[in-house]
Amino acid sequence: MLNASAPIVLLLHGGLDDLSGKTGLAMLRYRSGPIVAVIDPAFAGADLHATTGIDRVVPVVADMAAALAYGPEVAVVGLAPSGGRMPDGMRADVRAALQAGLSLASGLHGRLVDDPEFASIPLRPGQWIWDLRQEPAGLEVATARAAALPCRRVLAVGSDMAVGKMSACLELQAEARRRGCDARFVGTGQAGILIAGTGVALDAVRVDYAAGAVEAAVVAAAAGAGPQTLVLVEGQGSLCHPGSTATLPLLRGSQPTDLLLVHRAGQTHVRTRPGAAAVPIVPLPELIAALESLAALGRPDGLRPRVRAVALNTARLSTAEASAALVATAAETGLPCADPVRQGAAPLLDALLAV
Repeated sequence: MLNASAPIVLLLHGGLDDLSGKTGLAMLRYRSGPIVAVIDPAFAGADLHATTGIDRVVPVVADMAAALAYGPEVAVVGLAPSGGRMPDGMRADVRAALQAGLSLASGLHGRLVDDPEFASIPLRPGQWIWDLRQEPAGLEVATARAAALPCRRVLAVGSDMAVGKMSACLELQAEARRRGCDARFVGTGQAGILIAGTGVALDAVRVDYAAGAVEAAVVAAAAGAGPQTLVLVEGQGSLCHPGSTATLPLLRGSQPTDLLLVHRAGQTHVRTRPGAAAVPIVPLPELIAALESLAALGRPDGLRPRVRAVALNTARLSTAEASAALVATAAETGLPCADPVRQGAAPLLDALLAV
């Protein structure tokens, strides 16, 4: 629904230097279309690269009134706050955007189209509100249709939530396209969907239809694909996390031919709510074995997908520490290992294409 060429303004109130802004930060890093302004009152006038490390030139402004001077057509909520609710400080800028005729895209849990304040603003012809976190219409229970697709299907699976599964997929897609390969991305979370412009918000789908929703998205993305096409499916959650149920419908729906493990270097426990019991991440070889066993079930083709490589998130490490972690993880797993954001996805793509 979000056109790749539409100039957008990102609403990142308080998220420019915080994990709550991961959706907007991901768009700044990976969206190919124009981002004309970022709104974050705490950083108005700041240099984006100096603040975020993202190599993109975009003005940071205090409010929507200042952003309108840059000609946006769509306002995108770039926050993923705890609980998925819009912070009060953002409401005035959302209201100003709608009153100025901008369309609005949001991945928050609350539907903005149903918000009385915003619903009272009449939309102009062609103006829309896209609440992307909603269940698609016409879903069916999965039937393993994706197994019959001729293309390669690579599912990113993680040792925890928010370890970089989407980033790994997008870096792989960029590297594949640099080599002239047909590589397609299936977004399953709000940032991935906003970047791709389409996809399925898995956490908004009833559990009985979750695998079917993934299946439908993968089949749609693979339309016209051949045997050399890579369909890269964004992972969600983790088998290691007690609050996550996303891995199974992703495995069932995508019927992957290959798996990519994503792990944050040095992380030993999953991140849960403050005060919750500590839950360890099992040794990576054990996790790999579990993932491969589960991926082999519920298939009509008898295939046993393998984890082909490890995408290691080393963002918190120095250069020397990152190099040591990559070597250690490769030795532990016996698999090619690279940080796709820090050093590029070429080694990971090589591992996938070598099969």
